[in-house]
Amino acid sequence: MNTNWNQLHEKVSHHLQAIYADVVTDIAVGDLATRLMEIMRLNSDDDIATPLPHCNHWDEEDIIMITYGDSVIQEQERPLFTLSRFLHTYCKNTINNVHILPFFPYSSDDGFSVIDYSSVNESLGGWEDVERIAADYGLMVDLVINHCSARSVWFDNFIKGDGPGSDFFFTADPSADLTGVTRPRTSPLLRETETANGTQHVWCTFSHDQVDFDFRNPKVLMTFMEIIRQYIDEGAKIFRLDAVAFLWKIIGTSCINLPQTHEVIRLIRTLVEHVNPGIMLITETNIPNRENLTYFGNANEAHAIYNFSLPPLLVNTMVTGNCLYLKNWMMSMPPAQNGTTYFNFIASHDGIGLRPAEGLLSDEELGTLVNTMQHFGGKISWRASENGQQKPYEINITLFDALQGTTKGPDKYQVDRFICAHAIMLGLEGIPGIYIHSLLGTSNDYEKVANTGQNRSINRKRWDYRELEALLDSPYSQHHKVLTRISQLIRIRKAQSAFHPNATQFTLQLGNHLFGYWRQSLDRKQSIFCISNITDEEQSILLSDINLIGTDNWLDLISRDQINSSAGFIQLKPYQTVWISNQDME
Repeated sequence: MNTNWNQLHEKVSHHLQAIYADVVTDIAVGDLATRLMEIMRLNSDDDIATPLPHCNHWDEEDIIMITYGDSVIQEQERPLFTLSRFLHTYCKNTINNVHILPFFPYSSDDGFSVIDYSSVNESLGGWEDVERIAADYGLMVDLVINHCSARSVWFDNFIKGDGPGSDFFFTADPSADLTGVTRPRTSPLLRETETANGTQHVWCTFSHDQVDFDFRNPKVLMTFMEIIRQYIDEGAKIFRLDAVAFLWKIIGTSCINLPQTHEVIRLIRTLVEHVNPGIMLITETNIPNRENLTYFGNANEAHAIYNFSLPPLLVNTMVTGNCLYLKNWMMSMPPAQNGTTYFNFIASHDGIGLRPAEGLLSDEELGTLVNTMQHFGGKISWRASENGQQKPYEINITLFDALQGTTKGPDKYQVDRFICAHAIMLGLEGIPGIYIHSLLGTSNDYEKVANTGQNRSINRKRWDYRELEALLDSPYSQHHKVLTRISQLIRIRKAQSAFHPNATQFTLQLGNHLFGYWRQSLDRKQSIFCISNITDEEQSILLSDINLIGTDNWLDLISRDQINSSAGFIQLKPYQTVWISNQDME
């Protein structure tokens, strides 16, 4: 018997014991561990490698573009094929990883109410189209692990009381005290459903079309390991664990961030990294910052966590011209251990989440931010708080329109402000994720909101490829300007060793109108001072404040201007960013 197989089997069994310790069941942990390893094709007669701990399988060249499979469409062409063409035409030297948002058959929530996990939505294409993209880019896929569609075969079988899925769903007694359950939505938690076994009240964290799984049943776990194995076979390298914080439920608790949820993620990591050490897990946990950080575990849980506090704090910084709150948060963030990293983003298919800003922005600051975004055409989605009051959950707006002005109103600096925000994000510790509609400078899509009745549709435009092509080829369009300038920043970033996701980072103290941080490469040879004017007025950087070493030659990597360290200061235009480096790595 293979020694490594035995060691892995013991580790998997340990995870399972921790997960199911409090569940009244006749689970044979050893047999379940064997079955999970068989599903992942980790066989006893194979030479199973032991993954190196605290190993970074990423570097400064990694950039992830976030997109729907049909964000770019052309008549009589499969959208995934069109997406591949767009990538090769406009992203060839910038993007090396692509997150295709759920591309499976679905019934609601633009893909996040999955009907069938094993097939590609026919309206998008087929697995061959996914594999084509995966052949040239690192493929990031969604594992919608908390819930599925109420129109799935599994839920049909639950209603019938027979067949696969008939015991997959979490139910609760409506008379139980559920007041402590954390809710991301205002809809009723329980869905009354008539089944062959009588009236059942099915748990629905998000909507009544999204029915929650019951992971107390090991069959659910085994089924999801089969799904993961299939996606790996189809070319997936990065897994986004959607809404995973809500996975385990215990009546009488908040039903979020429970220990069993963390242990399930550790189990998944253990198994996938033995299949391929380069596979990444990213947890999508739109929760307050302190709780979000726990999903790193001890470099044995998520490889990366969404830096959910960054979008609201950075947008707030750009519209107020004050970086105090962003700076305070940055100083509080622990460096990610090797083997883990942050996933930085400032726009996504969802809105600008406000829960991750709780405790970081005051209620007054949040109120001003919400009012400003509404003035810029944004919508607000709400949640029910612990005391039953409605609170803003997220702002629905494109990032381009969110940065069209300041709290004083719209102004002429929209593009410059937008690029400045991306320059800040691209230099930070972690892997950058850029939403396709940020790459393209897309404005609010009010027509789609009217058609769907969903606030989030405002930031989910479908571009006609030929229309988009004409705009991107026109030097006068906002779309050309944005793509050109962001692409330039990405190309510069990818050449700098100091921008490695795990390179050293320190926050600079330059007052509230200049936001800055210092990055140093892992070999300590390259330093970069990243400084942005986050106001609509010129600002001066006192070079004495950043202590440039006089024996080094300093260069702004963006403008290509030489920096004379003996000069007293340099002047920054409104929303200008400089990346001052002692090495030119291009």
